Formats: sequence, structure tokens, C-alpha cells
Amino acid sequence: MRDKTQTNSAAPGDRLIRAGAIVFFIGAAATLVTVAPLFLGARPFPTYMFGLSMLMAVGFLVAGAGVLRSVAAGRRQARGASR
Repeated sequence: MRDKTQTNSAAPGDRLIRAGAIVFFIGAAATLVTVAPLFLGARPFPTYMFGLSMLMAVGFLVAGAGVLRSVAAGRRQARGASR
């Protein structure tokens, strides 16, 4: 039996995964910018910049939620096909 989904159609968790990856990379860039003055001997950035570094963890969690949502949708689809 052939799958009826198109190759370019988005699965249930794809948008969360993409959004999580974007937020993760923004957080990674903020981490690099925040840590750079410590190695260069410059004056450190304000405290809120360290908060922006936490976007890395938030992005990781959002992407993980997208993966779990995708897995759940695949299980539902497999259950429906077996009945």
C-alpha cells in the first residue's frame, strides 16, 4: 500500500522542529557573543544578555516537543493502518 502524503507536505511536528532549530541557533549566537568578551579581556555584557543565551535551551525543548509530536502522529497513523 502506498502512502498518500506528498513528499513536500509538512508532518504534524515539522513546524515546531524548524522553529526550535531557529531559536536554538539564535541562542547559540547570543552565547558566543556573550562569552567572547570574557576571552578578549573586554568589559562583559549586561546580565540580560546571559538570559538571551537561555534561548538555546528553549529552542532545544521546542524542537524536542516537535519530535515527540511527530512520533505520536506516526504511531496514530500506524495504529489506524493496522485496523
